[in-house]
Amino acid sequence: GVSIFHLLLLPSLLFCVFSVVSMFLNTLTPKFYVALTGTSSLISGLILIFEWWYFRKYGTSFIEQVSVSHLRPLLGGVDSSSPSNSNTSNGDADSNRQSVSECKVWRNPLNLFRGAEYNRYTWVTGREPLTYYDMNLSAQDHQTFFTCDSDHLRPADATVMQKAWRERNPQARISAAHEALELEDSCATAYILLAEEEATTIMEAERLFKQALKAGEGCYRRSQQLQHHGTQYEAQHRRDTNVLVYIKRRLAMCSRKLGRTREAVKMMRDLMKEFPLLSMFNIHENLLESLLELQNYADVQAVLAKYDDISLPKSATICYTAALLKARAVSDKFSPEAASRRGLSTAEMNAVEAIHRAVEFNPHVPKYLLEMKSLILPPEHILKRGDSEAIAYAFFHLQHWKRVEGALNLLHCTWEGTFRMIPYPLEKGHLFYPYPICTETADRELLPMFHEVSVYPKKELPFFILFTAGLCSFTAMLALLTHQFPELMGVFAKAFLSTLFAPLNFIMEKVESILPSSLWHQLTRI
Repeated sequence: GVSIFHLLLLPSLLFCVFSVVSMFLNTLTPKFYVALTGTSSLISGLILIFEWWYFRKYGTSFIEQVSVSHLRPLLGGVDSSSPSNSNTSNGDADSNRQSVSECKVWRNPLNLFRGAEYNRYTWVTGREPLTYYDMNLSAQDHQTFFTCDSDHLRPADATVMQKAWRERNPQARISAAHEALELEDSCATAYILLAEEEATTIMEAERLFKQALKAGEGCYRRSQQLQHHGTQYEAQHRRDTNVLVYIKRRLAMCSRKLGRTREAVKMMRDLMKEFPLLSMFNIHENLLESLLELQNYADVQAVLAKYDDISLPKSATICYTAALLKARAVSDKFSPEAASRRGLSTAEMNAVEAIHRAVEFNPHVPKYLLEMKSLILPPEHILKRGDSEAIAYAFFHLQHWKRVEGALNLLHCTWEGTFRMIPYPLEKGHLFYPYPICTETADRELLPMFHEVSVYPKKELPFFILFTAGLCSFTAMLALLTHQFPELMGVFAKAFLSTLFAPLNFIMEKVESILPSSLWHQLTRI
């Protein structure tokens, strides 16, 4: 146990420590204070720069992440991944499943041509518009759509193309496509690859797709007759169907890009009638964009009536096109001053509600439509409700909003009102499910590094960035003042330290007054 002697010895030890510290502080020169504050400012400044870079790149604080991931378990904190916390309610499980489904990456129905559009951008700017993750997803799509398990039993050109879709090097893919055409001049998938990646103009791509169409229709007719002869033939027919639909859709897109919009609309309508069950290509979104270009708003409304259904998945194209049509009815005469005086009419209220609905679904779109944020080329895949979908929508539809007089003005006056209805969008939505928290991570993978990813809801700066910024500023100011006024700052420093040690001085004086002087003398000698 602790003896009375040890208890009596403790004050003397504290007194000795205090005496040594006082002697040390009295011998310090102003140069020491300059060096101390300058070093502190430098270190805190480096920490601030690193924290800011890490936050901009990964969206979280490095110090906070380390403390939660590593220090918290060591200090006995609860690990969120522990089995004890793995039992969640049915509601939480449903919410998680919804979040996963909403964070699914979809193929962009209006994706550009690699050779004729993406590569030309690279030649001009020296920047890569597509990420490796995006191109890898496209390679997986091509293998799913254009190959089947029985390809190894078919002629050599099918085997070559099966390898071509797996190639990472673009030149190797193009060489493999030419090799497949040398083996079989009616290889539809080889023409597709060359049209997508080798053709440097839309006209050249269209010519290659027409050759692919001729070959694809022949394969489709043959496999259609044999599809009921077994699972192998059924798989071949499904693959040939995918190839034919893909070719016809891309041909329609070529017509649209070359200004033959009415021809493109007819091709899309025919394709949707011929293959009504193939909704995975989202051809109706291509059709909506073409109809808007023709300013055929009645047909746009008819398409929306079919696809803007509660049972069907939504998209930015569906929601914002519906908002554009309702805004078109009132936007030319809309005035925020007049509306504030007399209130909103029924038609204006419907338009505002449609805009709020669209903004809730994808809150990133308005900044691109209002040109508050610069556009880039859209990726080949998009994340619904994410920044990638907003870029893909605005890239093609900004011109349609500009064409409707007053539509952008109405959007500018009303879009931010959405956020008052959903103050906590990650927890509860108004017309849709809560906004998924995974969009930022997925969009950073889909979008190039030179683009600043839009984040919703806007994240507050982490505490440690604010703390290190304040610490760096404070210590830098102290270093400057100490360098300019060394004597005055020395007086302030000694006064501060004296105030800091005042409680200890008070305790020591009380101890001296209580203990006999002879005993105190003996203890200090010990």
